[in-house]
Amino acid sequence: MQEYKIVLGVLTIAIALVSYSFYFRDIFSGKTKPHAFSWFVWSVLAGIVFAAQLVENAGPGAWITGFTAVVCLAISILASFKATEQFKAFDWISLAAALAALVLWHLTKNPNLAVVLVSAANVFGFLPTFRKGYYKPQEETLTTFILNGTKFGISILALSSFSLATWLYPATVAVANGIFAALLIVRRRQIK
Repeated sequence: MQEYKIVLGVLTIAIALVSYSFYFRDIFSGKTKPHAFSWFVWSVLAGIVFAAQLVENAGPGAWITGFTAVVCLAISILASFKATEQFKAFDWISLAAALAALVLWHLTKNPNLAVVLVSAANVFGFLPTFRKGYYKPQEETLTTFILNGTKFGISILALSSFSLATWLYPATVAVANGIFAALLIVRRRQIK
């Protein structure tokens, strides 16, 4: 294994620690109010992709996926205890679509199709946060989403093997986080 891939894998974890430290700080201060459904879906999906990446020998590029799965679960649990609003029908539909993609993956047993479905489920899981971010952009920590997109972009460079099963999910997550960060920036300017 090339040394720079290990360095990049460690760098993604360091970025995640910084990213999530801001997010947890803002949750506990009441500034950020994460959407519990999105974080739960992201936790499950990241856990599945982490397992697929390990099977596909993704190496240090997979480390961040496993780390993210654990942190997303913690945020989901925390968000469910701190929830201040009721979930909308849209939230339930997004959760159902994400779970349907997981069922389809289980039925197909195809790792490449699984990652395509999980990546699609990740986008569905992001929709409630996009909706919330559009209407309440101040309730999300912009820095976290910028750094999350960055860490997953770097994780692709740290992969030991490149296949659809190893790179599609981090690429999808990087793009989704970048788009969400842009949405927050635009909406905050519009609201001011």
